[in-house]
Amino acid sequence: MNSEKIIQTLDHAILHPTTTDEDLIREINKLDEYPIASFCVPPCQVKLAAQESKKTPICTVIGFPHGNTSTQTKAAESIQAIQDGAQELDMVLNIGKALSEDWRTVSNEIETILEISQKNHKILKVIFETDFLNGKEIYLRNLCKICSDLGVDFIKTSTGFGYTKQKSGDYNYIGATEETIKRMIQYSSSAMKIKASGGIRTAKDAATFIQLGCSRIGTGSSLKIIGELMGTKQRVELETNY
Repeated sequence: MNSEKIIQTLDHAILHPTTTDEDLIREINKLDEYPIASFCVPPCQVKLAAQESKKTPICTVIGFPHGNTSTQTKAAESIQAIQDGAQELDMVLNIGKALSEDWRTVSNEIETILEISQKNHKILKVIFETDFLNGKEIYLRNLCKICSDLGVDFIKTSTGFGYTKQKSGDYNYIGATEETIKRMIQYSSSAMKIKASGGIRTAKDAATFIQLGCSRIGTGSSLKIIGELMGTKQRVELETNY
């Protein structure tokens, strides 16, 4: 697979709660020269990121990471983020309402944020947090249908912070898996785009999900992935043609 194609799918996540303004600026300066898809940053740092990034669109998260803030709060977050310079919104849906099978509330919330994004010509990605839906086929199927029917731009697997109890007894997350992506594609309309996110740390991982049909890759390991993809000569050519 073409290295540049993989790089162009990367949504670089800078979302750890300890991220300082200096950390954010350092990350942006390291990666802004590459044709990645976006920088995904916390809402409080959208304005700073938009000022620092010269070429790369700014994405932010809404209702992050648990998804259980009110629809009104998510709407206010979305409006503020757009005013601050966000071009893309990654919204965590209300997972508890989905598991309660309150599909009307889930649908109404997604529709509310979608209307805000569409009115402002922005991209909306809806995060399912698939670790919490593991083995619960009906929920994944219904969420894909709701988002397809509404015309959401992307559906996304994980926040990377959806910790669940593992077999070892430790709390961790699994994130994107090939099986989950296949099912999301199966249950979604042909127009739906998929973002794989959570646990993707190598170029091989990214290529695998793109080959499955994903259009975006969410990762905090963009520099590592780019380093694996590109030799010195390729890097010079890419930077020249950017």
